[in-house]
Amino acid sequence: MSARLLYPPPIENAIARIEPLLDTKNRISRRSLALLLLQKDPILRAQLQQEPYFPQIERIVVETQSCFVESLSLAIAQSRHQFTTAIEQDITIQPSKERTSKYEWLHQLTVNPVTGIPILLLVLYFGIYQFVGVFGGGTLVDGIEGFFESQINPVVNTIVAAIFPWQVIQDLLANDYGIITLGIRYAVAIVLPIVTTFFLMFSLLEDSGYLPRLSLLLDRLFKTIGLSGRSIIPLILGLGCGTMATLVTRTLESKRERIIATLLLALTIPCSAQLGVILGLLSQEPTALIVWASVMMAIFLGIGFFAGKIVPGNTSCFYMEIPPLRLPSLKAILTKTYVRLKWYFGEILPLFILASILIWAGKLIGVFDVIVRGLEPVMLWLGLPTEAAPTFLYGFFRRDYGAAGMFDLHSSGILTGQQLVVAAVTLTLFIPCIAQLQFMFKERGIKTTIAIASFVILFAFSLGYILNQVLTIMEVSF
Repeated sequence: MSARLLYPPPIENAIARIEPLLDTKNRISRRSLALLLLQKDPILRAQLQQEPYFPQIERIVVETQSCFVESLSLAIAQSRHQFTTAIEQDITIQPSKERTSKYEWLHQLTVNPVTGIPILLLVLYFGIYQFVGVFGGGTLVDGIEGFFESQINPVVNTIVAAIFPWQVIQDLLANDYGIITLGIRYAVAIVLPIVTTFFLMFSLLEDSGYLPRLSLLLDRLFKTIGLSGRSIIPLILGLGCGTMATLVTRTLESKRERIIATLLLALTIPCSAQLGVILGLLSQEPTALIVWASVMMAIFLGIGFFAGKIVPGNTSCFYMEIPPLRLPSLKAILTKTYVRLKWYFGEILPLFILASILIWAGKLIGVFDVIVRGLEPVMLWLGLPTEAAPTFLYGFFRRDYGAAGMFDLHSSGILTGQQLVVAAVTLTLFIPCIAQLQFMFKERGIKTTIAIASFVILFAFSLGYILNQVLTIMEVSF
């Protein structure tokens, strides 16, 4: 194939006649200028209108046009299209027909709503509910948490009391809100098993090529809430970490999509640790889990629908490269999980420790107690015990920190079944953690972030109150 684009002979002849007439000092080649003149480019024609050779160029253009039925612009465009198509065919390796048909049926199963939605439900049930919720948030957490409570915390309390005679230092390191007995225990015993199982499942779905097909499957549904299928990527990442997902919203095409996705991430998408703890708690009571999941899905679709109507702008077109489906590589899954866990310990563990220090400092100077006392009437308004107030304060430092506090309350028998559902829904909807807020400020600006945060707080507590009233009236038992 020729490496030079050649046009039909009349056009090449016209180019050869026009080129000698043009100024050689122009930064654009004379061949390119000649083509622009043949296509009657208005800017170039205006520049050359006063030149003495311009009438001669006009005659050449008219003579050349008489050789074609279509316009010269169309003839030139067709020649370029044929040339680029030939290049594409020359460098593209087409897969064999057998190989294409071998995987095409599986691809169609995942993107066709009739079969794709049942497949998605199976993935959610076995991958998220059973593996992350029941096994990670139940079996693993119960074992490790029990070991901490019975073996590690008493030893830590004894050692710290023996080394440091000052109660202030003892409370910083041990006892109810210590760095070791609360911060590290939450991070290692409650959150780590859940994050590990979630990252394993997420890496498996990612490596198999399923996630882009999920985007394609949900594109039509997402159009109703002002988003495209591409938005599923930051929303799914939000199930891992809302902070990271907020950063990824910058890949969405329009400002409208970025605002809607940020709102949904802040309001309805729990991070992996928070999701895992909630699944671990509610999986023991299927009715409670169904109520929580139904409420969260209804809010996701409802708020998304109204946001799609209110936020100005048009919905972007959806396009995405769909990689081939493949059998996941165990090495790749373990590598991705290791990298993400390494990030977790490097970035999140210090935040847990910092949260413990802030709680200690807040209790020491009295600020913590003032805030908790201010939240206690709100807890009673929601139908929750006043002991739940610190849990919501924890949730501001880290969403999973707050969820772990709710786990403690349930383990102590303080929360009843109905209260557990109300607390789970309200805490999921509650204001995003301080790290996610920082990225919201960075990505969306101060005004938008304050507006979203204010709406989230009011909506979370209002819906918690309504849910408690509805469950009481309906006398739903858990």
